[in-house]
Amino acid sequence: MSQHSIAYQAARQRAAFLVRRNRGRIVVSGADRRTYLQGLLTNDIEALSAGHGCYAAYLTAQGRMIADLWVYELGDAVLLTMVADVTATVLARLDQFIFSEDVQLGDVSSTFAQVAVIGPHAATIVASATGLPPPTVTALPMHGNVRGDWNGVSLIVTRIDDFGIPGLDVYLDFRQLDALVAALRDAGAEPLADADAETLRIESGVPAFHSDMDEETIPLEAGIEPRAISLTKGCYVGQEVIIRVLHRGHGRVARKLVGLRIDGSDAPTAGAVIRTADREIGSVTSGTFSPSLQQPIALGYVHRDFVAPATAVTVDGIPAVVTALPFVAPARS
Repeated sequence: MSQHSIAYQAARQRAAFLVRRNRGRIVVSGADRRTYLQGLLTNDIEALSAGHGCYAAYLTAQGRMIADLWVYELGDAVLLTMVADVTATVLARLDQFIFSEDVQLGDVSSTFAQVAVIGPHAATIVASATGLPPPTVTALPMHGNVRGDWNGVSLIVTRIDDFGIPGLDVYLDFRQLDALVAALRDAGAEPLADADAETLRIESGVPAFHSDMDEETIPLEAGIEPRAISLTKGCYVGQEVIIRVLHRGHGRVARKLVGLRIDGSDAPTAGAVIRTADREIGSVTSGTFSPSLQQPIALGYVHRDFVAPATAVTVDGIPAVVTALPFVAPARS
């Protein structure tokens, strides 16, 4: 068995870990932090109590994405995580909207390490490695968080779903990263390569910013609105566009992100052209070879008239079919 398949199977059947070197982290503190973020992000931040969190998007007034973010209310501050290369942009934009509010912002990307532990045994592994009580870790709701003390330093554990597999993120001082990695290995977790993590993400149909979404994307096109957008909260930046599409346009957008199962053995690359007959209808955003399905798969945008599962298409001339997401259902934790 190859090292690739050992790590992949561990994530699917037991647990694997990945140091999140592509994530940025911002701390928002102050008494007004939740009401301030409520007017900027798409989800219901004001409703969060200590130990809870959510997934959200930050939009322009035109409804286009600046970033997608994971939001955690820690009790005395809010932790935001996002793709690393948008951290400076998000920080600068957030800073522009502080007027008289009691809000302070801090970029802690270089202060904390962030390690994902994914797989059906992730909670047991994290509890064993960190010394946190197993029931506390196991009981965390989606995007829930708990703080603890380990090796003389504080740590934060959050429940995650961005690989489409049950998992947790562990945050702690960068100086303790090697010790945490050793503890996770000793507890039975396998190190996961970035390529394996990308395969798991695509199999689970989870779009990633600057891969399957960017600054031109409306959240409805990427299909993240059930997870990222509250339809009952008050106003936020970009809400007017979202509501107009949902109510007047009945949710119809020009293109939608879909799954694609592709013949052959070669994974398509980003930008591969999707066609039906002689008509170009879209392009691939992420592709991989799926060990679970034993065939190439991809995420890509297609014209709204061709989103139905089982629609026959070609990807750079290779026969393919539109597929409902996720491609592979996660094992239960």
